[in-house]
Amino acid sequence: MRDLRRAHRTLLAVCATLTLLPALFVPLSLPLGWDEIVYVSRFPAFAHGLDVPFQAPRTRGVPALAAPVALWSDSVVLLRVWLSLVSGAALYAGFLPWLRALPDRPRTVPLAAAGYGTLWSVLFYAGSAMPNHATAMGATAAVGCFVRYGGGERRPALLCGLALGLAVATSMRPNDAVWIAAPLLLAPLVHRPWRAFAPAAAVLAGVLAGVLPWAMEAVLRYGGIPERLALASGQQGDMRPRFALPYLVTALDGPLLCRPCARDGLQLPVALWWFALPVLVGAGLWLVRREPPQLRAALRLATVVAVSSALTYAFLVDYTAPRFLFTAYALLMLPASVALLALVRAVRARGRAAVAVLVLVLCAHLAVQWVTLAVHVRVQTEARRDWVRIAGALRSAGVGPGCVLGGNSSVVPVAYTARCHPAVQHPGRIPDALALRRAGPPPELRHWRVLPVPGSYNGWRIALPPASVPSRPAAAR
Repeated sequence: MRDLRRAHRTLLAVCATLTLLPALFVPLSLPLGWDEIVYVSRFPAFAHGLDVPFQAPRTRGVPALAAPVALWSDSVVLLRVWLSLVSGAALYAGFLPWLRALPDRPRTVPLAAAGYGTLWSVLFYAGSAMPNHATAMGATAAVGCFVRYGGGERRPALLCGLALGLAVATSMRPNDAVWIAAPLLLAPLVHRPWRAFAPAAAVLAGVLAGVLPWAMEAVLRYGGIPERLALASGQQGDMRPRFALPYLVTALDGPLLCRPCARDGLQLPVALWWFALPVLVGAGLWLVRREPPQLRAALRLATVVAVSSALTYAFLVDYTAPRFLFTAYALLMLPASVALLALVRAVRARGRAAVAVLVLVLCAHLAVQWVTLAVHVRVQTEARRDWVRIAGALRSAGVGPGCVLGGNSSVVPVAYTARCHPAVQHPGRIPDALALRRAGPPPELRHWRVLPVPGSYNGWRIALPPASVPSRPAAAR
């Protein structure tokens, strides 16, 4: 019991630290990203009267997270402060059930939370209006409650936690929730103590509660669930069997979204921990082979759910992002932490020199994560400032708020920043201006003037209609 209380205090300290730490690396004033703009523009305070498209693959989970601030304020700083607090609370709620799910090894839980929470991609998105961290923590909490109930703690609170965790995960990313829930429903087939009706019912109830808003919107806006699924698949590049695992590897050091990924490279130092993770997971599972069945089954289930949650992104989509694997990272850190603690004990037995080497290795890992994070913060800061530069260039050219802005696929956040409507929302209408990055104007608008955007980080340009020639007064004819 003393070890459990100490592990609980350590988990609280880890979560508090990881609530504050991201703000040291990611400015709270960082402009909203493209996906964030789509999510928070559901609220009048952030919409500014614009019709930002909300496509079929998106859900209402993230707007629900942002609502306590976005309902009454358009402050990006205030929104990020709120979301950082939510992120820290979610980290605590996600790993808390595991303290008793692993009663013989409670110290692994705060270590797992720290290992997950210090990854550069997790730190970057800690204060962001994005769904992946909430999905990961909902799944982690659900699996922890599931194994505790199956291990003999027949408490209604655990069933509520199981259902709530899956409801959160489903409301954020319904596709992910299917791959998270499936192993929980199949687990009783291989582990007899988990054979009970109540956990299966809680799993189904959580998924249904989370998917209900999505299903209702599918009927009201898209004509039905099959229609929305087909549209979402098309907008995500046609989900079908394909081998995308190399894309996941190359995206370990970024970019934040790799689409397409064929030419993306990988810096080896960032990838080393990723290749070490399967080794640590395997070692952790091997180390508990003679432990009580409940402990072995809990860590094995966490591993299976982690792998299952990654299958969509490894074999069904042709693009990737580091955040897609948050659920897998969070759950895999649990068996990996068993191996890490065993490694620490073995190193301590070999003397101070060995301990110093291990500390240096861990510090090097954190340094790599934080340097990678700093690089992406700089890139994103400059890239998002480009949208402000484009808005300034448009205003200087006489194109003001309320315009219709066309361009490439990245025009949505540009139009939002310039307080314009994206042309995709006005098919058939000639836009008032174009925002161009790599390609030139379409053939029918080749005669438009193309001007550089001063100071653009990514080489943006704007295209404007040719200046009209004023008619001469009748008296002068």
